[in-house]
Amino acid sequence: MPKLIFDLLYDIINEFHNDRKTLLSCLLVNKFWCEITVPILWRNPWNNLTVSNEKFLLNLLIKHLSVESRNNLKNQGIRFSLNSYKKPLFNYISFCKHLDLCRIHGLVIRSEMFIIYDEILRLFINENNKFTYLYIPLDFNRPIHLFPGFKKLELRISKKDNNHRFIRLIELNRPFNVSLSTSYKSGMHDEEFNEALELSLIKYARRIQSFSLTKSPNTTDFLSHLFNLTSLRLNGNYGEEWNCLKHLSLPFLQTLKIGGFIQAKFLANIITSTKGYLNKINIDIDHHSDINNQRIIQAIYRNCPNLKRLKLEIKNNNISELEPLLRSCKYLNKLHILKRNNAITNWNNCFKVLSKSSPTNLSKFKFDCRDINEFQLDSLELFFDNWKVRQPMILQFNSYINLNIQYKDFMRLIDKYKKKGNIKYFVIKSAI
Repeated sequence: MPKLIFDLLYDIINEFHNDRKTLLSCLLVNKFWCEITVPILWRNPWNNLTVSNEKFLLNLLIKHLSVESRNNLKNQGIRFSLNSYKKPLFNYISFCKHLDLCRIHGLVIRSEMFIIYDEILRLFINENNKFTYLYIPLDFNRPIHLFPGFKKLELRISKKDNNHRFIRLIELNRPFNVSLSTSYKSGMHDEEFNEALELSLIKYARRIQSFSLTKSPNTTDFLSHLFNLTSLRLNGNYGEEWNCLKHLSLPFLQTLKIGGFIQAKFLANIITSTKGYLNKINIDIDHHSDINNQRIIQAIYRNCPNLKRLKLEIKNNNISELEPLLRSCKYLNKLHILKRNNAITNWNNCFKVLSKSSPTNLSKFKFDCRDINEFQLDSLELFFDNWKVRQPMILQFNSYINLNIQYKDFMRLIDKYKKKGNIKYFVIKSAI
């Protein structure tokens, strides 16, 4: 039971992994909450780091130094405060999954304690630490292929980057996976760089498991070679044609994240090309027509039997398609229904389908709405009543909060079913 509570609370707090203010407030609840929150907060300590907090972070890193290291630095003229000798409450560095060498370099430069740079690097770069992301400054002169445990590499290539060292990183001769996150734009780089990049991607396509694009490329050849992808993220701009996706086949794809403006026929084609491995789909798009929305939903329930997490818009006319989706995706445990541009106007029917057809594992819900007043309390009460024989739900509403009488009635209804045990946790986040 304690592990179940830990896992549930971890999932909830982890939803706010990009909300530093909320995470800091979670630290103060009690020791149990603190022990769960610290690893999440320190997964990427550089995220949203302000200049005013840099000194505090550097002092905390210094606390991790061994006595021997501090004495060596002291002999070289560095003076530490007595507070820096206190052992930290946690081994914070062990939780770090993002090694940002750019930010570390900046911390040291602004502190004017240049000789501590190598000591700080050694805190992170050793056999005990494993990182998911590595951020490297252009003038970094250490051989990254010698980093212990180096297995994955993420390259973020923007329109300003023409540095051929990116190519050499892709071609490192050792077994690792490449996650290439890029706003790659043909025409914004020189032709030599474009050609070298594409040839390298094709040559080492078997190593690339994760790929991200924020603009449709002018050339399509290299995409067709990335058949080993397990994760794909696309974010299109208005007016772009994504014909490069027309015949794309990704049989091993597990995660699909889509945003912006990408045609539904291409998304349906990608989903159809998978071989049942897809377990997470996030389609953050609200401009598809009813027919195209239906096309995507049907592609999902016809090709994704192992789906566990789903985020998508459901048009009002397609609520009936929700039932076969729920029946086919029997491992689904988390559902996030977007609501924009009046996509769902009949939440009553939506809740009826959810209470009738939800698979056994489904217990985590997010609902987007413009106003809590959109929900009829009778409909919600019936939804909660029908959930009494199921696993208690974790429920989140993303909505504009209007502190009127109906909102108070809504919260009383939530409290009623929390006490009954139908609702395990409840969160309402303001959409404004």
